[in-house]
Amino acid sequence: MENSADRHHVVRLHPGDDLRGSIENTLAACKIDAGWIISCVGSLRRYCLRFANEQAPATRNGYFEIISLAGTVSRNGSHLHIAVADNTGATIGGHLLHGCTIYTTAEIVLAQSGTYVFKREPDPDSGFKELWIGQT
Repeated sequence: MENSADRHHVVRLHPGDDLRGSIENTLAACKIDAGWIISCVGSLRRYCLRFANEQAPATRNGYFEIISLAGTVSRNGSHLHIAVADNTGATIGGHLLHGCTIYTTAEIVLAQSGTYVFKREPDPDSGFKELWIGQT
């Protein structure tokens, strides 16, 4: 639900920028305590992902189109998934990690809630830090 305190932010990244690091910098600079990715298009020259139920990151150099980026974001912690396609259209996806390097650009639209506060708290069932939702 959107209210009058909700805001939107548009960010354009440049060659060599780290995708996750740049998102985290935007969250800090804009003081975003609860938000989500609306849209992201662009390209990478390197991806660094964590696949489901794997501990080690998977990295690959090349040229990749960003097909999708989704997740909840907060300067208190974020949960982001990305899908990228190579030059044959083969698509791969997973948890977005630091180390995804922008090739040409990334155009990101973020929504910021004026109602909620997101945090990541340890969850005894999953063993991971999971979303905690509070209100402002």
